[in-house]
Amino acid sequence: MSQKDAVLSLRGLVKTFPGVKALDHVDFTLRRGEIHALLGENGAGKSTLIKVLTGVYSRDGGEINLNGEGIYPANTGDAQALGISTVYQEVNLLPNLSVAQNLYLGREPKRFGLIDWRRMNREARALLLEYKLDLDVSAPLTDYSVAIQQLIAIARGVSMSAKVLILDEPTASLDADEVRFLFEIMRTLKAQGIGIVFVTHFLDQVYAVCDRITILRNGALVGEYDAAGLTQDKLVSHMLGKELQKTVQQERLADEDSAGEVLLQLEQFGGEHLQPLDLSVRTGQVVGLAGLLGSGRTELCRLVFAVDSASAGRLLLAGQSKTFKHTRQAVMADMGLCPEDRKRDGIFGPMSIRENIIMVLQNKRGWWRYIPLKKQRELAEHYVQALNIATSDIEKPINQLSGGNQQKVILARWLASQPKLLLLDEPTRGIDVGAHAEIIQLIRKLCEQGLGLLVASSELDELVEFADKVVVLRERRKVAQVTGADISQQTIMQAIAGQ
Repeated sequence: MSQKDAVLSLRGLVKTFPGVKALDHVDFTLRRGEIHALLGENGAGKSTLIKVLTGVYSRDGGEINLNGEGIYPANTGDAQALGISTVYQEVNLLPNLSVAQNLYLGREPKRFGLIDWRRMNREARALLLEYKLDLDVSAPLTDYSVAIQQLIAIARGVSMSAKVLILDEPTASLDADEVRFLFEIMRTLKAQGIGIVFVTHFLDQVYAVCDRITILRNGALVGEYDAAGLTQDKLVSHMLGKELQKTVQQERLADEDSAGEVLLQLEQFGGEHLQPLDLSVRTGQVVGLAGLLGSGRTELCRLVFAVDSASAGRLLLAGQSKTFKHTRQAVMADMGLCPEDRKRDGIFGPMSIRENIIMVLQNKRGWWRYIPLKKQRELAEHYVQALNIATSDIEKPINQLSGGNQQKVILARWLASQPKLLLLDEPTRGIDVGAHAEIIQLIRKLCEQGLGLLVASSELDELVEFADKVVVLRERRKVAQVTGADISQQTIMQAIAGQ
């Protein structure tokens, strides 16, 4: 490819945060009139690359060239003025303003120094008709669906003389028909010579609409590929950093009947962001959830624990049908959830280790049955010792602990409440090797004690190590179930890749 074909090129891009190299000399090239997928798992560097490109972060090294000219965007306004527009999954428009106001915010047509409302509405309507949208542009943005809001955001970006359009997870909240319509618009923009960067976790969509693929892993460039020449299994291997090969198997339950009684039974259970599926967890059994980011692992955990509302099927606990309206009902049914994002959803940062550990137990007892401070300290000290939580004082704020020790405190919180079923969403993400090994050992121990465990993990070697059964999700639906001696990285990756 000659340099003149590139509308955007990044060379040796570096971005460092304290203790982390988020981008390690990354190259990226976007051609005019192409749709280019930017892929990678959590922590791969996709979001950081976009934020550096759009001026949210300053770069620590490397260069960014737009149409062959070096650029240095200091903020998103700079990037937009240069012709780089971004549309996010969470539409970054103003819902209280009208459609026309959102389209022309900051560049409203004027007459005698005042906003020419009639002209703005007329031009807004004409602009949206180019996208096959016949709307009342004077209506508030909130009157329209997420899909329509996405298209309005795209129209705004393109109308600002966009040379580069970045679509960051634009299909995450869209149904199949809305996705098809969005793809039609993307192909139209491609034909107009606009370069589109498409960030998604839906691999089928990548092959449906993209020309080329760039893959990042752990802040580094894995490679750049023509979509037509890269098989899906190779794509998955590049993203995960593991080839499809056999691994040493542990001894595990030969079949379902070798486990205990059925603890959790899902029958065509689903919700807005998860297709209905069947799944069971028995006492003393570890069921793993595998799949790429966005495959539905977290969505399933959130549905079971009533963080999100189920809209289909049945959930049974110990044979009894349950309908949870909120998470406290799940807690009172002896369930627990260790969330994927422990800092945002798991810990109460300024509160002490002791307070974080007794939180759920106190909630189950009711605040009118206060746990005496002496008993709180005994419980906290017990779990600090049992889980080897590294702290000199249980009164220390939990946000002063390392990630691994914070994760252990969250586990201690649920263990103190004596659950029967634990949902662990990425229990070892972002923690050091020592804490990682201890948590894996703890999962085994909990299983031996008769708990039922549903564990979502992007680490396939973990699932192979401790799971008795692995349910594979792709595109938010169950696509495979692997049990017993068939569990291996190879079989799981093949299911993820759609083989």
